[in-house]
Amino acid sequence: MTKSTNSSSLVRLNIGGKKFCTTVDTLTRREPDSMLAAMFSGRHALCEDPDKGYVFVDRDGKHFRHILNWLRDGMVPTLADGEYPELMREAEYYQLLGLIEEINSALNARKEIDGLDAELTRTDIIKCIQSDRVRFRGINLSGLDLSKLDLSFVDFSYARLKNVFFSRANLQCAKFRDVDAEGSIFYNATLRECEFTGANLRGALLAGANLQSANLQDASLIDCSFCGADLRSAHLQTADLTNVNLEGANLEGANLKVSLVMYVRIC
Repeated sequence: MTKSTNSSSLVRLNIGGKKFCTTVDTLTRREPDSMLAAMFSGRHALCEDPDKGYVFVDRDGKHFRHILNWLRDGMVPTLADGEYPELMREAEYYQLLGLIEEINSALNARKEIDGLDAELTRTDIIKCIQSDRVRFRGINLSGLDLSKLDLSFVDFSYARLKNVFFSRANLQCAKFRDVDAEGSIFYNATLRECEFTGANLRGALLAGANLQSANLQDASLIDCSFCGADLRSAHLQTADLTNVNLEGANLEGANLKVSLVMYVRIC
C-alpha cells in the first residue's frame, strides 16, 4: 500500500525484528534525499503488516534507534570505536549523507583530543602534495582527515592508514600496496586505476567510489561497503570478499576469479 504523506502520521517500523514508532515528519524532514524520506514520500508502495501495520525493513535493528535520534535532533551518539563503522554502514544504506559527515567529524574531533600517533598532519600533507612524485611509503597517517584533497599518483604503499577520511578525494592512480587501511572512509572518492594489492581494507566504506580498473588483488575486503561503487574492469582476483556489500555496484568486466566470496550482498 501507499503511505500517507501527512507529516504527523504515525509510522510503525519493524527493522530486522526490532520495532520502532515515529512520524513521517521525523523520517523526511532532516534528510529529504534519504532512502527513508523516499519510502514515506507517498510515491512508493510499502511492505506493511496488514494486521499490526508495521512496515518491515530487512536490516539489523541494533543501531536504528541512533538513526531515529539523528533524524529527530541531529545528534551523533557516543559509541565505542568499534561500533562507529557499524553505524556508518547503516547510515550509508539509508543514504543519510548528513549523518555520515557528522560521524566523521565526531571521530576526527575525538582523535585530535586523544592525540593519535599519526606522523604528519593534514597541513603537512597539503604542503607535500605541491611537489612531484609524492611518497608516504610506510608512514603512519592513521586518523587523518584527507577529504577532498588531490592525492592523485601519491604512493601510500606499506603505510598505516587506519580510519583515514578520504571522502571525495582524488586518488586516481595512487598506490596503496600492502597498506593497513582498516575502517577508512573512501566515500565518493576517485580511485580509478589505484593499486590496492595485498591491502587490508577490512570494514572500509567505499560507497559511491570510482574504482574503474583498480587493482584489488589479494586485498582483504571483509565487511567493506561498495554500495553504488563503480568497479568496472576492476581486478579482484583472490581478494577476500566476505560479507561485502555490493548493492548497486557496477561490476561490468570486473575480474572475480578465485575470489573468496561469502555472504555478499549484491541486490
